[in-house]
Amino acid sequence: MSDRQVLAQRVARVRELMQRRGYDAVILRNNPDLRWLTGAERTFDFENAHTAFVTPEGLWLHTDSRYFGTFQARLGADTPWKLDEQLIDGPAWAVERVAETGARVVAVEDTVDLAFFDAFKQECAKASVACLTPRLHGDIASRLRASKDEQELELMREAQRITDAAFRHIVSFMRAGQTELRVRVELEDYMLTHGAEELSFGTIIAAGPNGANPHAQPSEYVLKEGDMVVMDYGACYHDYHADMTRTVCVGEPSEEQRQVYGVVRKTNETCAAAIHTGVSCRKIHELAVKTISDAGYGDYFKHGLGHGVGVEIHEQPRFSRTSEDVLMAGAVITDEPGIYLPGKFGVRIEDCGVVDERGYHPFSEIGHDLVCVGR
Repeated sequence: MSDRQVLAQRVARVRELMQRRGYDAVILRNNPDLRWLTGAERTFDFENAHTAFVTPEGLWLHTDSRYFGTFQARLGADTPWKLDEQLIDGPAWAVERVAETGARVVAVEDTVDLAFFDAFKQECAKASVACLTPRLHGDIASRLRASKDEQELELMREAQRITDAAFRHIVSFMRAGQTELRVRVELEDYMLTHGAEELSFGTIIAAGPNGANPHAQPSEYVLKEGDMVVMDYGACYHDYHADMTRTVCVGEPSEEQRQVYGVVRKTNETCAAAIHTGVSCRKIHELAVKTISDAGYGDYFKHGLGHGVGVEIHEQPRFSRTSEDVLMAGAVITDEPGIYLPGKFGVRIEDCGVVDERGYHPFSEIGHDLVCVGR
């Protein structure tokens, strides 16, 4: 299937949602949703500078001069999107599209900021345009983007290949006497010089007692013999993310470290074996809690088991004690149990993979055996 056909299918899915809900048009501003819908890769950044207007017959995209040329190049001459850089702000531009199309029920994505929504309503009043504005409750992210197509999966597999290669490199580099920051620099530099276009998120390198903090920030802490080191990182490729955690030991681990590592590994693999299309995300999280609790470490695992990954590093669905999500075919989700012993060390093992009727298929080729570095 060509890229153009894939994008046409994504637009069709949005229009099917609109038809079911009775929407004449939708207004989208969330950059990850726009990346998914337009296919304009490596274009969006931290600014919400774009507005899309979608109807059953038309596709409009408003941007400004900073992005216009890039959009032209990324979308191509045969794009169905009508690209517009007129010197007008997003709310006023959207009202012009409402008036142009005669839309009466215009759903506004609930990720838009309040200032945009208020300005849109004010512009409607100024232009004497009347329309109902129901909220589009995260439907693009939770219902449509959550199930990845083959193009998305291949980009994520490539992001993981870079991430895997970085792991093989860093375990040959690490040794006692280096700081967490030095290890981070080496790991990130390797990814960025071996195919990553950016980092999926700020790399976590947490050694010794710092590893007991699940989201510890790399510091000047010096790696010592016997330290467990939690490494949570990922490469981003064409806007799609990898997310992996491996815990290694500097030198030889203690008996306690081996025991904890074994419990985390068992939990990861037990949950992976239970994941498939149609299963409750809450039940998978509860399985992780039970496995760790049965081993006597229930007080030391308090975060959710995992989350969706795609054009955002945290997406739907989510494994947690409150989740109401049910896994659908094509969902990409992490499996990341951990045990964190305050003042001692932490262990987390995280894979990211795709779900189908047959089960869960991690992208990584890096196994779960405990790796000892610096020997």
